[in-house]
Amino acid sequence: MNLHIKNGRLIDPANGIDSVTDLFIADGKVAAIGNAPDGFTADSTIDATGLVVAPGLVDLSARLREPGYEYKATLESEMQAAIQGGVTTLVCPPDTDPVLDEPGLVEMLKHRARNLNQANVHPLGALTMGLKGQALTEMAELTEAGCIGFAQAEVPILDTNVLLRALQYAKTFGYTVWLRPQDPHIGRGGVAHSGPLATRLGLSGVPVMAETIALHTIFELVRSTGARVHLCRMSSSAGLELVRAAKAEGLPVTCDVGVHHLHMTDADIGFFDSNARLTPPLRTQRDRDAIRAALLDGTIDAVCSDHTPVDDDEKLLPFGEASPGATGLELLLSLTLKWAEELHGDTALVRALAKITSQAARTAGLDAGHLAPGAAADVVVFDPAQRWLVEGAALASQGKHTPFLGYELTGQVKATVVGGRVAYQR
Repeated sequence: MNLHIKNGRLIDPANGIDSVTDLFIADGKVAAIGNAPDGFTADSTIDATGLVVAPGLVDLSARLREPGYEYKATLESEMQAAIQGGVTTLVCPPDTDPVLDEPGLVEMLKHRARNLNQANVHPLGALTMGLKGQALTEMAELTEAGCIGFAQAEVPILDTNVLLRALQYAKTFGYTVWLRPQDPHIGRGGVAHSGPLATRLGLSGVPVMAETIALHTIFELVRSTGARVHLCRMSSSAGLELVRAAKAEGLPVTCDVGVHHLHMTDADIGFFDSNARLTPPLRTQRDRDAIRAALLDGTIDAVCSDHTPVDDDEKLLPFGEASPGATGLELLLSLTLKWAEELHGDTALVRALAKITSQAARTAGLDAGHLAPGAAADVVVFDPAQRWLVEGAALASQGKHTPFLGYELTGQVKATVVGGRVAYQR
């Protein structure tokens, strides 16, 4: 199908484009920008006057809950949430049931996602069998099945020797290991940031050193092996200082941050709001400010939704008993735009979009997040000024829980194009 998106403000951070122009799509690829290619006849046209046209969003962490947790969410519901949020490419962690530790499971997930013909799904394979932190998985076979990297999700490896062997193996074959820096012992069982607020509320704490100790260990192992490591969901000022130093040293590390941590602090727990029960926990205003500074100076490579749908039975509980997690696929764009508004300046929107398009794709090693001629035609068209109310009824995700319920946000997706096909249009 030939598609013409006209009169929109085309923003492509990867190629330095920010201008009102037309986009032409043919055979699932970007055919041209500006002037129509010879012989081009549009089968469909989207008038984007007053709207922004950008590469489809790339989300580095979205739990789709299949297989095994269909009572929390289904592939159908979460893929619909993705395209309604403008996300055309997403990375899913391996903590399903069964765990993504065998090629057949990965192939099944990829096949199911392809049949839905919506967003592009790129699984992470389990680093160890069953995420038990003992025997390494067959990384080569998992890569052939479609995995783009290997992770432990939220399950720490107790034996550092196992992590060392994993990084040695990954380095040998050029794989990337995705790790969430958390000490397996310090802060175990904690539910909130360790500080005065948690003490007053009587909540068990997770200290910042749970992150920094893990980072010291990871960086020593990276120095020894040379393996590429992506650090998932950084949360603290002290942790980011270590990442900044590691990058300055030349270590092959990247990192991301969950979009919730870009705006909220532990004070947003309020009166035990279980929607604000997240992993890692929301930390202090100083940590939040450090996250924003690290995004600007490049220490943090990408922003992700950390989409973790949780059902009512596990969320509508006392704070300490509730399952951590929040829906985020449909909020990623709006919350990133909210950050851009606070930056000010002519390039604020471009810089913010880069963190959820081209820079996220580069971090994951994916050819996505850009609109150069010949690239896959994954596009989002959105109104940056239109306001919408975050409420359960407005979310396609089966998970309706987010700490932003009741907030009014700007940025509404009008159309999402995946592989040249209009997958969603409001």
